[in-house]
Amino acid sequence: MRQIPIAKPLIGDEEINAVVEVLKSGMLAYGDIVKAFEKEFAEYLGAKYGVATCNGTTALDVALKALKIKEGDEVITTPFTFIASANSILFQGAKPVFADIDPKTFNLDPNDVLEKINNKTRAILVVHLYGQPADMKAFKEIAEDYKLYLIEDCAQAHGAEFEGQKVGTFGDIAAFSFYPTKNMTTGEGGMIVTNDDEIARRAKLLINHGQTKKYYHEELGYNLRMTNIAAAIGRAQLKKLDEWNAKRIENAKLLTEGISKIKGLTPPYVDLRVKHVFHQYVIKVEDDFPLNRDEFAQKLRERGIGTGVHYPMPVHWQPLYQKLGYPKDCCPNAIEASRRVLSLPVHPAVSREDIAYIIQTLKELSS
Repeated sequence: MRQIPIAKPLIGDEEINAVVEVLKSGMLAYGDIVKAFEKEFAEYLGAKYGVATCNGTTALDVALKALKIKEGDEVITTPFTFIASANSILFQGAKPVFADIDPKTFNLDPNDVLEKINNKTRAILVVHLYGQPADMKAFKEIAEDYKLYLIEDCAQAHGAEFEGQKVGTFGDIAAFSFYPTKNMTTGEGGMIVTNDDEIARRAKLLINHGQTKKYYHEELGYNLRMTNIAAAIGRAQLKKLDEWNAKRIENAKLLTEGISKIKGLTPPYVDLRVKHVFHQYVIKVEDDFPLNRDEFAQKLRERGIGTGVHYPMPVHWQPLYQKLGYPKDCCPNAIEASRRVLSLPVHPAVSREDIAYIIQTLKELSS
């Protein structure tokens, strides 16, 4: 049987050779390779600074710490995302405030964000979900009007663009993840991106024990540095990112052409202003499809087609957030999306033959 995984990291000779060079050098921890990766990644985005970290969650955490978000502050974000987005706010002692999503893009709804702003609001944390940029024109206007920090969670959106500008360059600070399933990887890793000199300075301090020079510690910091080994992989992957994103976009187009003809399945909506890089290709399973979402996913897996549910539960329904007293009945669009979304394979290793097999299988299961 054909096997098509939902995700597949692509590691070639370039990455292997780069790691071997680092191993031979003996300089395994943070060093010149990391610094080169920080510079190259920032330049790729068109940003001034990159600060590499050990994973995407620490990138988010340090991003908020660099902005001095603190206890008593509120940060508005989406409940329809991986839990790290909201948890990074809790790490500061601050309160995540959840606004609902746009049911078409699954991204944060600017209109609902406006309803949630009060005198405790310090920032908006926008997530570019599945590789589709959020409405950054609207969010920049809101942040400027209300004098709020604008934070971009770009963990799923490497190389994505809004009106021709790469995400990660709109707000005060942004965070990327390089987990193995992302559009590019370092094994584990993250990157903080900013154009602000002082914010970059604080981020660099925070990831490295608060040091301004060796054994001179200006403030409380952490050991969250990236290694030269991880950065070597990242530098090789960055050179391939645009090619891989183009393949994801091509695969998504082919999937949408086939799925649009199947009753009960809704393909992803793509905002005409954006470059969607399809970290995930996410369909909605509607009520008039003969199988419910979970039954459908099981049937696909039985036929060798990997699936994922991103995400089966909105963040405010998670046990942690229920213990914190969040009401279950807010954000109805996020709740509805969690019932219907299903991710299908779209990564660069998916071939045209794989796409044809997926579409044929969907048609068979729809009848």
